[in-house]
Amino acid sequence: MKPQISYTVDEATRKMEHYCAYQERCHKEVISKLTAMKMIPLAIDTIVAHLIEHNFLNEERFAKEFARGKFRVKKWGRKRIERELKLREISRFNIRTAMEEIPENSYINTLHELASRRLESLREPNKLKAKKKLADYLLYRGWESHLVYEKINELID
Repeated sequence: MKPQISYTVDEATRKMEHYCAYQERCHKEVISKLTAMKMIPLAIDTIVAHLIEHNFLNEERFAKEFARGKFRVKKWGRKRIERELKLREISRFNIRTAMEEIPENSYINTLHELASRRLESLREPNKLKAKKKLADYLLYRGWESHLVYEKINELID
């Protein structure tokens, strides 16, 4: 059996400072990590307050970075990004602010690139099946349905 490790508030605070400095985190991730470290609720509140006060933890900054990163790297659409931010209990205001980080022209260009690349890789002779496969792929990635269907009709006639 593994020995139980316990942390003082100072040790846990330093550990969380490193955790937050390495990568942007949301409150939920930090609280989960502290809970896993077996910290009591009062200690968790104290540490989270310290992290916010010293700018290690900032949900608006996290939401903006998350939206930019998932769009740029994983090519997710706004719906998927919004859903993932909601899962992390980010406020509506911060989600709206994060969505403004994605430039509209870049968004449309990325959808076109993604749809074109996926269509080239599909080996489906039946146009209807190809349309469905492409639609499923883009919708799963969180692109808005009206944009997806416009793009499909533009690429497959």
